[in-house]
Order: sequence, then structure tokens, then C-alpha cells
Amino acid sequence: MVRATVFTCATLLAVPLLLIALVLTVRPAPSTASGQPDGAPSSFARQDIPPEYLRWYMDAARTCPGLHWSALAGIGKVESDHGRSRLSGIRSGHNHAGAGGPMQFLAPTWAAYGADANGDGHKDRYDPADAIHGAAAYLCATGARGGDRSGLRKALFTYNHAHWYVDLVLRWAARYAASPVAVVGGVAAKVIAYARAQLGKPYGWGATGPHAYDCSGLAMMAYRAAGITIPRTTFAQWPYGVRIPKGHEQPGDLVFFNSGPGTATDRPGHVGIVIGGGRMINARCTACRPGIAIQPYDRPTLIGFTRPVARRN
Repeated sequence: MVRATVFTCATLLAVPLLLIALVLTVRPAPSTASGQPDGAPSSFARQDIPPEYLRWYMDAARTCPGLHWSALAGIGKVESDHGRSRLSGIRSGHNHAGAGGPMQFLAPTWAAYGADANGDGHKDRYDPADAIHGAAAYLCATGARGGDRSGLRKALFTYNHAHWYVDLVLRWAARYAASPVAVVGGVAAKVIAYARAQLGKPYGWGATGPHAYDCSGLAMMAYRAAGITIPRTTFAQWPYGVRIPKGHEQPGDLVFFNSGPGTATDRPGHVGIVIGGGRMINARCTACRPGIAIQPYDRPTLIGFTRPVARRN
């Protein structure tokens, strides 16, 4: 190998053996605007993925903001059928290309990205928890951080240099996620890119840029940058979009809060832009430094989420 990559040549030779079985069961998955699925586990996921593997996929995804657990599950399915494959190198040893473990790491790549997820003091590519967390670390380092479609596809292509492999992983991921991503992709990428470009700028009540913003002004202008017009104020933005249950929010969605006097659960006074990994970009307050920053949104004042782009459908 010229450079250390995760199961590049090895996958091209070994995965076709798995495809003999997979082609019999894979059917076209529901497509989304982005092709990048996520959400709560579908009933199919709960039937097909061993419970411990499902927990490891979800836990590992949380270590990388914007990485979706279903993408890790898609890799796990293609590489080893979630550890159930009897191909050489899954439980011990390695295949002819040197790849080993349920997520099929080459030794040099494992040395760089391996994880000790089970806390036993060893980074073991044959241990499923370690391997899945190592895969999350690798994807995060190669483009999956942030949750946009192109970044995930780039990371998956780096994992295995084959477009058919990327498509196959995403098809499995789409079947595993109960609710598909409706925003991540062109619209969400533009919304988030605009919001990120404003980080560090001051908060200004009633401001809509370019030098300062208030919370709803930032949300409005970010969506305008993506070619979508939404209302100006938080009070009007809340009823505008399609409501999204907590746990199903995606990058690009808006997140709303009860901000004190004059606001309520049906009249939120603060809004942020979801960027993945439980975080948002928001214009915080006049005294906050910086005024526009990335923060976690899981707080007692959280009211809910909306998806403005869904209103267009």
C-alpha cells in the first residue's frame, strides 16, 4: 500500500463475496434529497442489527459531530454483516490484503485511528466496540464531521475507494434509519456554511448582517443564502416550518427555546440552527462574547425543532 487506508484494496476483493448474499436481500431504499439517511432505528434495523452492535454504532457516532450512526451500521453490514460473517479476518487473523476485524481495518490505519471503547486498556481491531469507534474516528477525520452529504460521501470513499461501495453503504444506511434526512445536502450545507461564516461576530438586536445579527436574523439570512425565504422573527419562524420530534432533528433544522418574559412554550423567543452532534449555531445575546457561537442545544428551555425546507414539499 502506498498509504494507510481502511480496507481499500482488501474490500475490493473481499466484499464481492459478501455481495453474493447481499444482492439477494438489498432492495432500493427510499431516496432523499441528500442520499444521506439518518434517524431513529427502523424496525428493519432492530431486526437485522444485533442489539449490542446497534448500541455501539449509536454511541460511536456521538463522538463525531454530524456523523450518523446509520452510516457506521451500513459499513458494518457490508464489511462483516455486523460481525456475523465467516470470512477470514473477521474474528482473528486477516485476509490476504491484511484487513482484520468486523470493520476491516488494515494494521497501519488501526494504529492511527484505533480506539479503546470498552476500557480494557487495549485497542483491539477485532473487538467490535473498539472497531466501530475506530471507524467513527476515521470517518470523522476524513470528512464526515459536520453532517453534510458531500463530506460523508468523501469519508466513505476514503474508507474504500469505490463509488459502488459508497452507494451500497448508504443504501443499507437508508434501510436502517426510520426517518430519512430531508435537509442535509444542498440546502442544509448552504444554510450551515452561511451560519459558520458569521461565527465570532457580535449579536445585534434586530440586526440581519452583515456585521451583526440577532438570533432570528441569522436564521433568516442563512436560509436566504440557500434560496429559501422564511419569516423574520422567532415568533413567526416557529409556526412556519414542519415540526420535527426531538431525536429526529437534522443539520439545517431550526431549534427553538423559551427565552424568558414574553415567551412561552407556544411562543419561543430564541432560535438556533442545528449543525449536528447536539450542537447549534446561534446569535446569543448582546453581552455574550462572541455573540455568534456554537453551543449545545439540549437544555431545559428547549421547546422543539422545525424543518423550514419541508414546507416547500
